[in-house]
Amino acid sequence: MRILFTGGSGKAGRHVVPYLLAQGHRVTNLDLVPLDVEGVENLTADLTDPGQVWGALTQPSDFRDLEPPRGVPPYDAVVHFAAIPRIMIRTDNETYRINTMSTYNVIEAALGVGIRKVIFASSETTYGICFADGERKPEYIPVDEEHPTLPGDSYAMSKVCNEATARCFQQRSGADIYGLRINNVFEPHEYAAKFPDFVADPSLRRRNIFAYIDARDLGRMVQCCLDTDGLGYEVFNVANRNSSVAISTDEVVARFYEGVPQRREMAPDETFYSIDKARRLLGFEPQVDWRDEVGTAV
Repeated sequence: MRILFTGGSGKAGRHVVPYLLAQGHRVTNLDLVPLDVEGVENLTADLTDPGQVWGALTQPSDFRDLEPPRGVPPYDAVVHFAAIPRIMIRTDNETYRINTMSTYNVIEAALGVGIRKVIFASSETTYGICFADGERKPEYIPVDEEHPTLPGDSYAMSKVCNEATARCFQQRSGADIYGLRINNVFEPHEYAAKFPDFVADPSLRRRNIFAYIDARDLGRMVQCCLDTDGLGYEVFNVANRNSSVAISTDEVVARFYEGVPQRREMAPDETFYSIDKARRLLGFEPQVDWRDEVGTAV
């Protein structure tokens, strides 16, 4: 497939793009800075400018595009990861403006040029737990996609708005638009540096619902979305199958979720950020276990 990937130079994108290239896709990275990865094509653009987004989807991205047959080859899919990645980087109003307007522009332009598959990055923060002022517990566990989304911060607000935007565009177009509620992303080099602290103090993972997603498994999730047609609009939690702490499910519940309704039995090391829907509808099966990555560090 020919894929326009926004934000490929970011923490998640710089792993997902190489994964997609390895699957045989041709990927153009649309970002403010280029991605230094062999095989990727780079275009620089401000996604809050609708003209630049439209231009990126309709102009050549590589000299190969100038070879016969004539005419710029169309993109088969858009994967939209570009965003201000959390609060406290830009002012709250700018975070909200950039994240919402860029998503609106990307989806509008993609559908306008006839693309029928858009995958966009939403967030675990939509559930209002990650950046809550003080401690906020889930309304039930494990947290699935039916859990209420009621955030109190500008970043999570922007992601909830983006989901509504995507759903409306899907309703009027009939295209496939899938939102990924991505959990806390970890790169391979981060496990040995960070997970020993999580083992020593599981409370460090409370705001992330004790979950994580390996950047390589996030690539697998994007590929599952590319492979699956006909779902219309859907949102999916994205996490690894196990939790990010060494204590058991029962211990997590006893220490952090006392009194929180538990809707089903959970495995001893199961993620509290349910990926049942992604498994059922997409065939998503994450491969990375943090214990294998940490090795003898814990």
